[in-house]
Amino acid sequence: MSYDYIALLMFSTMLVLMITGQRVFGLIGFVAVVAALALWGTGSQQMGFQAAMKLMKWYPLLTLPMFVFMGYVMSESRLADDLYRMFHVWFGPVPGGLAIGTILLMVIISAMNGLSVAGMAIGSTIALPELLRRGYDKQMVTGVIQAGSSLGILIPPSVVLVLYAMIARAPVGELWLAGVLPGLMMAAMFVVYIGLRCLFQPHLGPAISKAEAATITRAEKLRLLRAGLLPFVIFAAMMLPFINGYTSLVESSVIGALTTVAGAVWKGRFTWQVFEKATQNTLAISCMFMWIILAALSFGAVFDGLGAVKAIEGFFVDQLHWSPWTILVMMQVSFLLMGMFLDDTAMLVIVAPLYVPLVAKLDLGVDHVLIWYGVLYTITCQIAYLTPPFGYNLFLMRAFSPPEIRMGDIYLSVIPFVLVMIGALVALMLFPEIALWLPMRVYPG
Repeated sequence: MSYDYIALLMFSTMLVLMITGQRVFGLIGFVAVVAALALWGTGSQQMGFQAAMKLMKWYPLLTLPMFVFMGYVMSESRLADDLYRMFHVWFGPVPGGLAIGTILLMVIISAMNGLSVAGMAIGSTIALPELLRRGYDKQMVTGVIQAGSSLGILIPPSVVLVLYAMIARAPVGELWLAGVLPGLMMAAMFVVYIGLRCLFQPHLGPAISKAEAATITRAEKLRLLRAGLLPFVIFAAMMLPFINGYTSLVESSVIGALTTVAGAVWKGRFTWQVFEKATQNTLAISCMFMWIILAALSFGAVFDGLGAVKAIEGFFVDQLHWSPWTILVMMQVSFLLMGMFLDDTAMLVIVAPLYVPLVAKLDLGVDHVLIWYGVLYTITCQIAYLTPPFGYNLFLMRAFSPPEIRMGDIYLSVIPFVLVMIGALVALMLFPEIALWLPMRVYPG
């Protein structure tokens, strides 16, 4: 059997095994180990061992538990409460203002934890009850929270970009900076959509009444503005030393974790229960991601040994005669289709060993192509979080929602936001400078 058919057999076997519902990293690792032993004998166990050593020696991976811990401390200690109340009094008099404030809340939360789940937890416990109580349309509300929380995997410190950096052997700092402008652009697109929709259909997002607005004094607004500044202080304490070159990524993540704990202590909300829950969740998430990266590296090592990337490149370019941009578009379409059934980490493990080396070899006319493609991949993951039938955020939203919000409402709520995300993805493909301008300014070499 030729190596091309062996690679195809590995890939198809992996997809079939997904139907069993077992852990993704276990399935990927199993296929990689069996294929390596069948092809190269007992000496091939060194491939997995070398992948594990590469993982253990990758210093930036230490940022992962720090940022996950930050997110869970903020969620469990409810540090975002004051921030949301600030958005409430400042944006409440505008139609759809609380929904806009929820998007802004998600941007700030995303800038401090790097995960979608933390934003979902905070938005569902703080924003969802308040929005429903004030008469916001339930589909509008659930769509806002799901779309806003997905920004957590694009705006730095994105954990998904850390995983991509490990597989693509790309610098994490440049990837994080590349996600800043696209993340803010997408948040702005969400805000514009919400503002225009509620302007023409005020019943979807009613403004607070004039009587209630009159009871909010200027002194109260200023007090809440000061109280809501804590997350900004945490973000500045973490990112400014890194951007100015005073600290490394790992050191900045430690500063962020310590500053978050200090903020919770200062607010009197850092209890033993908060520490225990945040630590347990951090350990579980970090171990899960490390197993996933290990499986991806092992699978990629076998694929490299088979020359599968060259075979795929030859198939697309030499046999189908596709142009580089056609190949890139079809890769993104395949991501969108897989996202209906798989989560972001599963897609990264399955497809990254194939797509990342292929993108590096395509003549797309884009400098720092792996940095740019990392942002494209992450936006596609955001869309995957929201696409039925198995989008990750859809089921999280159902778990957090009250009984009156049905699964059908949740499915319908994401449609306009998915269209906005696709628009952002197309804009980034047409104008790569949106992602590359900031990292090239900070890292001109």
